[in-house]
Amino acid sequence: MAEVKLIGMWASPFVRRIQVALELKGVEYEYVEEDLANKSELLLKYNPVHKKVPVLVHKGKPIAESLVILEYIDETWKNNPILPQDPYQRANARFWAKFIDEKCRPALWRAAWGKGEQREKAMEEACQNLKILENELKNKKFFGGESIGLVDLTGDFIAHWYVDVIDEAAGVELVTKEKFPVLWKWIDEFVSCTTVKKNLPDKEKLVEFFRARYSSGSWKC
Repeated sequence: MAEVKLIGMWASPFVRRIQVALELKGVEYEYVEEDLANKSELLLKYNPVHKKVPVLVHKGKPIAESLVILEYIDETWKNNPILPQDPYQRANARFWAKFIDEKCRPALWRAAWGKGEQREKAMEEACQNLKILENELKNKKFFGGESIGLVDLTGDFIAHWYVDVIDEAAGVELVTKEKFPVLWKWIDEFVSCTTVKKNLPDKEKLVEFFRARYSSGSWKC
């Protein structure tokens, strides 16, 4: 058995952020693709509480939830840190990572797939949140400075899944260069990174995947 195993699903931004982190650290790992419609015994064994991906298994011990996994990776493999060393800056990075996952992502999702008044309210909320995020980014190359860190990895959903895929799949145009020039500059820097680029799922395949799932009613806003 590999010392490091990642249980994931190809279309998940939460899984892809873990892959990028592992590769930025130079960690060798075995990837196990999961069928979430028919969950394996392996997934149920290692994540019996949430039964979701990603799950990182290190020396036989499982870690679940992507933000928890990212911190574990950073604490275990010290090279190429993805969190700042300063305690205040680390706390700040955690805050913005949670802001993206708990505020930006849900609003963007509802803005894409919601209906009527729900969509309008979500679009307004999403724009407000993205403006806040832009203000935090300011003129920095990445959220942490000159190298990719926790907040950038968490923002992969915005940089690829939303801008490149969900906007097209849902027929909306919310995150544009004109509205969010600072974010667009960051997106260009982020997706141009070799390690990030090679771990982004194919755009057309993702568009088809999201359209099919939404049409079938598998996901609700």
